[in-house]
Amino acid sequence: MKMKTKMISLMLAGGLSIGGLSAPAQGADLMGVYRDALAYDAQFAAARAALDAGRERLPQGRAGLLPNIGLSSSTVWNDTDTNFRRSGVRSVDSEYNTNGWTVSLTQPLFRWQNWVAYNQSELAVAQAEAEFMLARQDLIVRTVVAYFDVLLAQDLLATAQAQKVAIAEQLESAKRNFEVGTATITDSQEAQSRYDLTIAQEIAAQNDLDVKRQVLRSIIGKEPDGLKTVKAGVRLAGPQPADINKWVEMAEASAATVQASQARYEIAVREVERQRAGHYPTLDLVASRGRSSTSNTVVGGVAGVGSGSDTDSTTVGLQLNLPIFSGGATMSRDREAVALKERAVADLDNARRTAALNARQGYLGVTAGLAQIRAYEAALTSSQSALESNKLGYEVGVRINIDVLNAQSQLYDTRQKLAKARMDTLIALLRLKAASGSLGEDDVANINTLLD
Repeated sequence: MKMKTKMISLMLAGGLSIGGLSAPAQGADLMGVYRDALAYDAQFAAARAALDAGRERLPQGRAGLLPNIGLSSSTVWNDTDTNFRRSGVRSVDSEYNTNGWTVSLTQPLFRWQNWVAYNQSELAVAQAEAEFMLARQDLIVRTVVAYFDVLLAQDLLATAQAQKVAIAEQLESAKRNFEVGTATITDSQEAQSRYDLTIAQEIAAQNDLDVKRQVLRSIIGKEPDGLKTVKAGVRLAGPQPADINKWVEMAEASAATVQASQARYEIAVREVERQRAGHYPTLDLVASRGRSSTSNTVVGGVAGVGSGSDTDSTTVGLQLNLPIFSGGATMSRDREAVALKERAVADLDNARRTAALNARQGYLGVTAGLAQIRAYEAALTSSQSALESNKLGYEVGVRINIDVLNAQSQLYDTRQKLAKARMDTLIALLRLKAASGSLGEDDVANINTLLD
């Protein structure tokens, strides 16, 4: 049973929000980006074409149960020269035309392999549908990951820029204190070193943002400008049901990979039956209607009289074929089909185990991510207090400049880890739903309502 859980986004109270420092007030939302991906992404376009091709297997399988009707016609010009061996009889040169047409019909009455092939075609359509569902879920995950990667990269850049400003202020303070003799040159050198390092980090962050924007551009086909960010104050709830075994059961039964592998297994089982049907007799209803005509014969340039003819024929009957021996090919194909069925069994087991593993990893990723978020939020509050205390201590002379710089670095590092933990938790929830086969467009819409 596919279970849809309500998708709730991240808690952003305190610290940096994902993308919150650099995105403008108005921008593209996640739903719009997802629609662009549906229309542009090459992988999804290939999956859509594969689905259209897979659906054609059904009429192809049905064709083996329906009658075959054919029309054939011919016209032949004949020129014969006949020499008689009897003395006194001259040779005869004749020219004439023969033509005709035939309409034939063959209706299978008993061809067991054709019935099995029709059943296989139905399963092939189910397989194509499952693979397309997998491609759609993959597109959702790739789009959301790329979207939030851009927002996180924007935060990284904004953090580096804010840290550069803060360190620059600390550098100026250290220089002033050195000039009046209340600090050593070491404070200025340490601040200068941190300032230079932050510039390098800013350059790396800008490059990372450019790369992440290009990744999203390759999915949606346009430059992602002004992406909307997550609202402040919303919280991420745990997965429902809050039982890892329930998610594993759903994954083993409903994951798109499992459904596709199940269809392949059923096809392989019927392929064994289809190949064994090569030993069975076949019975067809056959019918034909035709006409053949011969024109007057021209002998020595003079047309013969009464030598032309027209013949109409109609036949209806049953045709039985019984295969006896085909050089061992039928038995070999039977053994091949059995081996491929065993392979399909192993592939199905592997798909179920992989789906169960993905569900466990996704569930643990969400629960661990929620715990991480709470820990980083507490650490963020502590880091903010520590920075303020070190600044005050530096002003009164009980702390040195390096203490303030370290506290600033710890604060910004904690903010970045908190933002990443939030994004990783959201992606883990998406992957959990994908593993259980319940990820859909409504989940994208639910996330989109949480963007500001």
